[in-house]
Amino acid sequence: MSSVSNTKVPLISPEEVSIEDKKANEFGPLTSKEYLHQVHSRNGKGLGEPILDAPPYYVSVITYLNYLILIILGNIHDFLGMTFQKDRHPDIVEKDGIAPWYSKFESFFVRRMKKRIDDCFSRPTTGVPGRFIRCIDRISHDLNEYFTYPGTSTMCLNLSSYNYLGFAQSEGQCTDAALEAIKKYGINSGGPRAQIGTTDLHVATERYVADFVGKEDAMVFSMGYGTNANFFDAFLDSKCLVISDELNHASIRTGVRLSGAAVKVFKHNDMAALEKIIREQIVQGQPKSHRPWKKILICVEGLFSMEGTMCNLPEIIELKKKYKCYLFVDEAHSIGAMGPKGRGVCDVFGVDPADIDILMGTFTKSFGAAGGYIAADKAMIDRLRLDVSTASYGEPMPVPVLAQIISSLRTITGELNPGEGQERLQRIAFNSRYLRLALQRLGFIVYGIADSPVVPMLLYAPSKMPAFSRMMLQRKIAVVVVSYPATPLIESRVRFCVSASLTKEDIDYLLRHVSEVGDKLFLKVSTGKAGGSLDGRPPRWDIEEVIKRTPADCKDDKYFMA
Repeated sequence: MSSVSNTKVPLISPEEVSIEDKKANEFGPLTSKEYLHQVHSRNGKGLGEPILDAPPYYVSVITYLNYLILIILGNIHDFLGMTFQKDRHPDIVEKDGIAPWYSKFESFFVRRMKKRIDDCFSRPTTGVPGRFIRCIDRISHDLNEYFTYPGTSTMCLNLSSYNYLGFAQSEGQCTDAALEAIKKYGINSGGPRAQIGTTDLHVATERYVADFVGKEDAMVFSMGYGTNANFFDAFLDSKCLVISDELNHASIRTGVRLSGAAVKVFKHNDMAALEKIIREQIVQGQPKSHRPWKKILICVEGLFSMEGTMCNLPEIIELKKKYKCYLFVDEAHSIGAMGPKGRGVCDVFGVDPADIDILMGTFTKSFGAAGGYIAADKAMIDRLRLDVSTASYGEPMPVPVLAQIISSLRTITGELNPGEGQERLQRIAFNSRYLRLALQRLGFIVYGIADSPVVPMLLYAPSKMPAFSRMMLQRKIAVVVVSYPATPLIESRVRFCVSASLTKEDIDYLLRHVSEVGDKLFLKVSTGKAGGSLDGRPPRWDIEEVIKRTPADCKDDKYFMA
């Protein structure tokens, strides 16, 4: 198969692909050992102040004007439609004395903004989300009112999937393990007698996870979102307090809401604000009785997926010990993908996992599987087995998924195929650093820390978000664009999801096209504070010089946040 650095990504139908080609499509071969980077532990050192790069004022003004124009035009369309074409607005019009399904005001953003760019979201795909991903073609009609499918598909370079270590493959040890589990345990009446409920694979998976993250015991769940949504209800009640980072995931917010616990929110990664809230709540106690809180739980994420930033774990642990609080860390995006050994934020910072009360993570990102886990002391896990409703009412994890998890864990630790897991970790570290620094040198504003496999690049104006997504798809590159309410109103962005399955040449191909599209859409608005201008050079480099010099420079921490 030809290199991705050519002018186009080669299209190969499934019938034409050999086993070797399938492997290359799903996990690109390493072209040079220079394209590896070994991450080192911070040995208890916290994070320094981030290098912030804000856009010029005119960018913010134009972004607000974009929204203002959209709102004005949308309201004009609503007025004309409600006056002359009521039959085209059945969801927001009263009919036969029955109230409308939706409020016109509350549904305005979805109808007049989000729906207009629905072709950029939830694109159907087929096959393995590896190095390449096959996107099913669809044709939009009547401003995305509905889609038709011509029956064709397009193979795209994949910068849109959370397949961080590339374990989502149709060939390899993980797939072999999953197939063997199906043969042994069965999944339907056509095979061997199916085993329902807890099997030895469930017990083995919990043991592997606990050992991997450094806790006494663990409990696995069949759904990552449900892990958070159900944990807090079992651990907290209305006499407990949660102190939550403002950027925590919706699953955490759902779980806390279900528990009935009180919530205080602190500014993202602001340790002074966190300590101030803890001190105030210890003094004030519960709102009505002013009795001490039953539990105070600090809740953060290891890696924040929208920002690419990491929690300042050493300082949070220091506050946790100082004020005798509980600490919950969601490692959905950091476990497996970050740290010298891939063991998440504790591995990155070199801290003892025993200093964290509850470690939560998912298997959908780095392990190419599904579900989530809670890891903690054995006494806590034993109690959770009785209290968490998921264990009693939810479906258990399927055995092929468990086999996939165990196989990927054994690969990362070196127990299976020694050296492969370490190479995958070094590849994703290099790919993440290379893409981030290259984008900064091209003049784009990029958020996050050096080793984050999520690389958010700011687009700002709402009109540029669908334009960027569509232009990338035309160039056979699959990306994810994100906007309000998942991000602040004026900070719409594209999130490049980096994978170990990508080659350096793949990223070169991406950079050439992103640079071209960035010029057309006027996205290069960086002031040069971050990354590429530390050696005194201009903030915007030529694409050829970026590709030539950045692979070596990206291994030097001086170009990134301290």
